[in-house]
Amino acid sequence: MKKLFLLAFCVVLTSCYNVERNCQEYHTGDFKFTFLVAGEEKTGTFTRKENLSIDYFEDKVDSSSVRWINDCEFILKKLNPTNAAEDDAIHMKIIETTDSSYTFEYKLAIKKANRPARVEKGVVYRVN
Repeated sequence: MKKLFLLAFCVVLTSCYNVERNCQEYHTGDFKFTFLVAGEEKTGTFTRKENLSIDYFEDKVDSSSVRWINDCEFILKKLNPTNAAEDDAIHMKIIETTDSSYTFEYKLAIKKANRPARVEKGVVYRVN
């Protein structure tokens, strides 16, 4: 009986937790994020308008189209890919927001045959 009560208590506690997701606040603006390249931490910045994202990294500028699926998910597709890997669209999903950042997951928008789906996470910070 004690185990059943403990299980019910745990279910009630976890069901009350709500992750904040004010995704509309992050549809546009200036942002920065850090990531690893060959074990070295790098920082990139980008400006997102409703349907366009302009990325700035190591004196290079790149643009991608943004197609919102819903308030918290969008497809990112490079406008001028330089190779086959850059031609693949990326599915981005905002999973949690704060007043100055959001946590997201991303993966290829279309699963490649005979390859496991690889989902990565990151955090983006609002610059302005």
